[in-house]
Amino acid sequence: MTQWTAFAAITGVVLLVLLVLSHLTQSAFDEIDLEGRSDDAVDGADHTPDAEASPLEDDQEEFHGTPVGAEDEVDASRSSSASAAPDDVSATETVRDPEPETAEPSPRDRRDGVDPDSLTTGMMLANVAASQGLFALILLGATVYTGVPADALGIEFSRGYLETGLVVGTAVGVVLYVANELGAALATRLGFDHDEQLRELLAPDSARGWAVLLGGVLPLIAVFEELLFRAALIGALSVGFGISPWLLAVASSLAFALGHGMQGDVGVVVTGLLGFVLAAVFIVTGSFLVVVVAHYLINAFEFVVHEGIDLEWARTLES
Repeated sequence: MTQWTAFAAITGVVLLVLLVLSHLTQSAFDEIDLEGRSDDAVDGADHTPDAEASPLEDDQEEFHGTPVGAEDEVDASRSSSASAAPDDVSATETVRDPEPETAEPSPRDRRDGVDPDSLTTGMMLANVAASQGLFALILLGATVYTGVPADALGIEFSRGYLETGLVVGTAVGVVLYVANELGAALATRLGFDHDEQLRELLAPDSARGWAVLLGGVLPLIAVFEELLFRAALIGALSVGFGISPWLLAVASSLAFALGHGMQGDVGVVVTGLLGFVLAAVFIVTGSFLVVVVAHYLINAFEFVVHEGIDLEWARTLES
């Protein structure tokens, strides 16, 4: 007998932990950005030349401070003072010499967080693969333990299912990639922020890195996220509890958007809409493989186009 309640509880815990980790990561990166901007502002203020601070005072002293014809008297007075009291002048010069300032440690040096500049691509890929893989194993283990049938998750074991999943998934992935690029560009044009820092951190700089990303990390991300947000939250819960899959699609899409908060306002909005479209495709086709293939291609195209060949074909819409 299928233990639907237990499966729903485990799925909820995985979702909650994922959203909490995403929020903590986003907060850490936002704090680093704010401190970096603060450091830059302080550095800019400290490097302001003193000579440029009071040009007006110098001009006033040259043209208005000494009346015409009094220069000789002033020079004579200064010469007399200098010869009469050389020790005083030396003392004055000593006082005027600024004391060397001890550099204060910047907030960046005192911070106990994670500096994105210190993270290598390999570290980022390993972290993503480990976390996503662990969550995927937990969900798969919960599926087996609670006895959730494969068809409730949109999974079948047949040649026709495989062929349909690959063909339809590829078509859907290409269309959604184009729509995703156009939507992000349009949202940026309307004034929403689009943060690409995470994608840039994950972008490899070697052929081996690209092989790991395209052949290992991205497929793992697609499988886990579709297993959680579409197969479990929509397929299994609709079958086990009789809830409308379209209602579950809305809820899962909101959670899917919140999980991508590091991509900025545009990333949250576009990802939420993308998640709902993937949910609709899952409901209509009833195929887990279709949405996995589509999800993978969207991510793969984004990395290859933007970070691999550096082609910003939709950038014209942002201006």
